[in-house]
Amino acid sequence: MKRALLLVHGGAGDIPVERVQPKLDGVRNAVKEGYRVLIDPGKSVIDAVEVAVRIMEDDEAFNAGRGSVLNLDGEVEMDAIIMEGKKMKIGSVAAVKNVSHPISLARLVMENTQHVMLAGSGANKFAAEMGVPTVSPDWLVTDYARETLEMCRRSGDLGTYITELGASIGEVGTVGAVAIDSNGHLAMATSTGGTCGKMPGRVGDTPIPGSGGYCDDSAGAVSATGHGESIMRHCVAHGIIQKMKLGESAQIATQQVLDAMAEQTGESAGAITISKDGEIGIYFNSRRMAWAYQQGDDIHSGIDHGDDFIEKAKCP
Repeated sequence: MKRALLLVHGGAGDIPVERVQPKLDGVRNAVKEGYRVLIDPGKSVIDAVEVAVRIMEDDEAFNAGRGSVLNLDGEVEMDAIIMEGKKMKIGSVAAVKNVSHPISLARLVMENTQHVMLAGSGANKFAAEMGVPTVSPDWLVTDYARETLEMCRRSGDLGTYITELGASIGEVGTVGAVAIDSNGHLAMATSTGGTCGKMPGRVGDTPIPGSGGYCDDSAGAVSATGHGESIMRHCVAHGIIQKMKLGESAQIATQQVLDAMAEQTGESAGAITISKDGEIGIYFNSRRMAWAYQQGDDIHSGIDHGDDFIEKAKCP
């Protein structure tokens, strides 16, 4: 029997000081709720990562679900992926609108269709067929997202694929979770609102298997965050998995792939990784990345390089 472990992130990038505490609070809350599900005998590892990500989709501190950034038309279009490592089943959605939990819609794709990905109006039509409640665009769009878009317009940063905006503009972040249960089964989930001022219809790395996330019980699980186009070009998540299959540790594999991406592209990213043996990899070459994990009653978290805040939680 392995020790169950859940690890989450809240986005990598140039996070300003005033957004640090909301992100730390958010990832800690998500990991606690997800871990309760993970150790529940009646639940599964896929349930755990879905719950953890849903918590962050509801948290305006993150660029996912409510709080997502806006495209050039001032609309929210969201991407999400979920994957389990035993049979390597995947579900993802791209450029979906008017749903509060894209990660749950991605799971419905995985469990109720023969497809891996649904996009745009097709994803929304499927959501309606599955009885997924529709939310108004106004409910998804926060004041912070409106302000961020206006700051992007004034700064001239529209279309530059910013996921974590600098302190002069504002800031948001992709969310993700990876987990391993006591039987060694793995799962991952990633969700995002994309980039500020993106072209309508733009799809980033998040819903692309092997880019924004990947999972294989024979190796490990990864969720990535950062400069989406660069992550896609380098197939970051799959690259980390392949290095672990060749014997690298979760930490070294994560660091090597992300640094190789940064060296070639000049762009930054981060990722969280769990190996099939329960090893953890947490790495980012951006300024900050919010993260947290729980194993037993120990909760670890951080956002700056070198952080490792530890607290105790009572296990039910």
